Amino acid sequence: MTEVVLYHHVLGLTDGVRAFGNDLRQAGHTVHTPDMFDGRTFDTIDDGIAFARKQGFGELAGRGVAAAEQIGPDAVYAGFSFGVIPAQQLAQNRPGARGALLMYSCLPFSEFGTAWPAGVPVQVHAKEDDPEFAEDREAAQALVDSTDEAELFLYPGKEHLFADSSASDYDADAAALLMERVRAFLDEV
Repeated sequence: MTEVVLYHHVLGLTDGVRAFGNDLRQAGHTVHTPDMFDGRTFDTIDDGIAFARKQGFGELAGRGVAAAEQIGPDAVYAGFSFGVIPAQQLAQNRPGARGALLMYSCLPFSEFGTAWPAGVPVQVHAKEDDPEFAEDREAAQALVDSTDEAELFLYPGKEHLFADSSASDYDADAAALLMERVRAFLDEV
């Protein structure tokens, strides 16, 4: 099956992120969940952002990139919100990347290169009215427009961390559909 490096969001490596990884393991995939926050978790996005600002977004994302050095390059890089930073950077720049799963966020691909790399499929998942995704939607659409290997999935609603079963934004129906699409993606790469 597929090796996956799954990066958490700004609440940290929550029980919901761990559960998402476990669901992929049960489907037969090898899943790594680096903890960029050294065990810290937060109850609110604002608290997590305050921690990330204090530590430095680049420093924390760098921990995620460094964690991938212990894993072979033949992997799919997946990230939830803040975790999209290392996931997208690795998918775009690490030779051998098999794909990317960008959930709740998408950076302009120019952040990490001049184009999305050929042969690296990518899915972007977000709620269509998520205010946190509003700025990223243009980048996600530009990514989809730049390659036939990119898909953008928008779900009804405005919740941000909707696939994290331990977050207040959890939406079981949307999370189940996201998981179905992620599993299909991983079975194809």
